[in-house]
Amino acid sequence: MLTMPFRTCLNASRRAVAAQARSCTTASTGKKNTIILKNHTYTAHAAASGKGRSGLVISNGEVPFSLRLAKPKVLGGDGEGQNPEQLFAMGYASCFLGALQATASRLGKTDAIKGAVVRTSVHLGEVEELGGFGIAVDIQVGGVEDEALIKAAHEACPYSRALTHGATVNLSKI
Repeated sequence: MLTMPFRTCLNASRRAVAAQARSCTTASTGKKNTIILKNHTYTAHAAASGKGRSGLVISNGEVPFSLRLAKPKVLGGDGEGQNPEQLFAMGYASCFLGALQATASRLGKTDAIKGAVVRTSVHLGEVEELGGFGIAVDIQVGGVEDEALIKAAHEACPYSRALTHGATVNLSKI
C-alpha cells in the first residue's frame, strides 16, 4: 500500500511526465525531437544478468565494478541491494553537477558554484497515457543562487537533454 505523501508525489510526477512528453513533440509531425550524436567521445558498457531487478549488473570500464541488484521492499523485493533508479539518480546528480561546473566555467562564474550540491530523486511509477512504468526526476541544486546558471546547466546536461529531447536508442540481438 502506498503512503499518502508517496502517492501524492507519484501523481505529481505522472502529471509532470505527461506534460513533458507533450512539450517535446513538434506541432507539425507530432514526433519527438530526438538528439542525434555526431560522434561518440566516450562509451560506457554494462551488462545485467540473473533476475533483472534482482540480478547482477557489471561494468567493464577503466575501473570495472559490479553490483547486486534487488527490488526495493516497496516493490515486493528484499531490498538487499541497489536498484536501477538509485544508479540513475546517482549518475544524473553527478552529470548535472559536472554540467553546472562546466557552464559556470564557460560563463566565468566559478565562484557562484563553489558550494554547489545536486540532489536527484528518481520516481518510478505507472505512466498515465502509455501504460506500463516510467520515471520522473526531481533535481534540487543547493549552494547556488544564480537561477539562470542552473537553467543553463540543465540545458547543457546530457541526462537532462536525453530526458527532455529524447535519445537515440539502438536495439539489437547479440
